[in-house]
Amino acid sequence: MSDTPRYVPTAKEQAFLDTVVDSKYERHSINGLAPFLNERVPEGVKVMYTKAELEKLAALKGTERDVEHRMPVKTTQHYFDLSLHSQPIRNLVKATPEETENLEGAADPGYQMDYSPVEGLLHKYEMGLMYVISTCSAHCRFCYREELISRKEIERQDGTVAKKGLAQIPEIVNYIHSHNKAVEENGGVHPKSGREKLREILLSGGDPMVLSNSKIAAWLGALAEAGIESIRIGTKELAFFPKRFDQNFLTMLDNWHAAYPDVGLRLMIHFNHPDEFLMKDDAGNYIEQGSGILKWHPDTQRAMEGLTARGWMSIENQSPIIKNVNNDPDALRVMQRALKRVGVNNHYFFCGRDIIAHRAFNVPIEEAWRILNESQKGLSGVETHARLSITHYKGKTEVCAVTSQPIPGVPGTENGVVIFKILRNAASAPDRGKVCIVARNPEAIWFDGYKDRVIYDEAGLFAYARVDKAKDAAAAAQAPAK
Repeated sequence: MSDTPRYVPTAKEQAFLDTVVDSKYERHSINGLAPFLNERVPEGVKVMYTKAELEKLAALKGTERDVEHRMPVKTTQHYFDLSLHSQPIRNLVKATPEETENLEGAADPGYQMDYSPVEGLLHKYEMGLMYVISTCSAHCRFCYREELISRKEIERQDGTVAKKGLAQIPEIVNYIHSHNKAVEENGGVHPKSGREKLREILLSGGDPMVLSNSKIAAWLGALAEAGIESIRIGTKELAFFPKRFDQNFLTMLDNWHAAYPDVGLRLMIHFNHPDEFLMKDDAGNYIEQGSGILKWHPDTQRAMEGLTARGWMSIENQSPIIKNVNNDPDALRVMQRALKRVGVNNHYFFCGRDIIAHRAFNVPIEEAWRILNESQKGLSGVETHARLSITHYKGKTEVCAVTSQPIPGVPGTENGVVIFKILRNAASAPDRGKVCIVARNPEAIWFDGYKDRVIYDEAGLFAYARVDKAKDAAAAAQAPAK
């Protein structure tokens, strides 16, 4: 049981919380394969799986290759309706036996738990990320948080094994105050990590928008009172269930902003493909309106207009590039253009991470770079702000360039090179901006595909030693005194 005192809102905070109204939402979620296997899904939804597909998936139940053990199956009626007109959308949530053919991958990608000073909080970069919920309205088969969604046990630095826990307001607020006090007393940087003030927090999971308005409001109020300067909410709910962004939610945001006008809010949305928000005709073409502008799904348009109307809040989209989902330059071009037109910034595209079974989903790194580069041809400068990132254990790393010509006089570059640059680095970011150059390998889907091709590694991507402070401290404590 935690020794942290119960959290008591301030009078200002409580006044805001008293204005919050919760809504009842009918997502009509379809959970698991069982409803399909038992023929208990609505008649129109049965077409998602053929009889032969269900037989193959059923044969894997209880085995090492059980697809639901790797990632629970879940979708919403809204997303299923979209999938009827889009194979990429169907591929995003539809389980297949192929996804467990190779279960290679990291149980804790990026060694995230090495940077968890408080349960449910990751403080790896200059900001903090919180797990506030362990589910979403629907589950992407390629999800980077499969270990959290599936509630798997993860080995911690101290050798203990446990499921990832969720953040709790008292512990998080206590950590923020403690960290920032140490920073202030040490002249602006933390005495151990070298970090500055913890000023930004990302609410993540799972999807925070599955929580009620009152629970989201509790986090917003508590973080603002704790001195956080900017809050992010990471969500894919605009794709899965856009009706969630109703007037009660928008009014809650307005009242929070009125109470804490100096605290920033960023909505980090997750559209993977334009089919998630654009309408199509019977021939499968996007519907053009005046001036060639493409028609949005009415529910998604209504939600987006409500969000973008609040000029004090910024909205950023980011997405991995995933096999059979959006590894298509034309689709990404349409998406970037359509989003920027309505006021959504294109933040990042990602190469797939080394999660369990990542080989079923990841596109080769060099192919992902080609796809993004091709997609941005013909876009304006403001539409092409997104960069391609791949998260190394050292931190977020940009795939800057892929060349096709040799570098004269440099062995190993006969077929060209790939250039990486560290964008975000743990703690005080000592390696930010450093680069690594490797000889090309068109088959590489992760850094290990280049380990025998390193030409120049200023960044240390291939000379990486896992941060192991907890184990080192334990060993030192057990060593005999001199």
